Amino acid sequence: MLAAFAEAVVGDDGDALARARAALVDAMGTDALVDASAVAAIFNAIDRVADSTGCPIDEDRLAPTADFREALGIAAFPSGRGGGGS
Repeated sequence: MLAAFAEAVVGDDGDALARARAALVDAMGTDALVDASAVAAIFNAIDRVADSTGCPIDEDRLAPTADFREALGIAAFPSGRGGGGS
């Protein structure tokens, strides 16, 4: 259920998000919805900070992720190039 909520948060289907919110509230209550939303929001913020500061990808993760980073355009961000944004 939490995974479905997380997927819906980053997706573009408003109906799926509404269903995921309702399922979360039904199963765990409104406090859990607030907590899950806060986690999603802070992850988004931290990710943006990493991008803006050039936080590097670990060197051992560069080669295994090269194809999908290129396909997603992640290399356009300083943190997507590894090596401290160089």
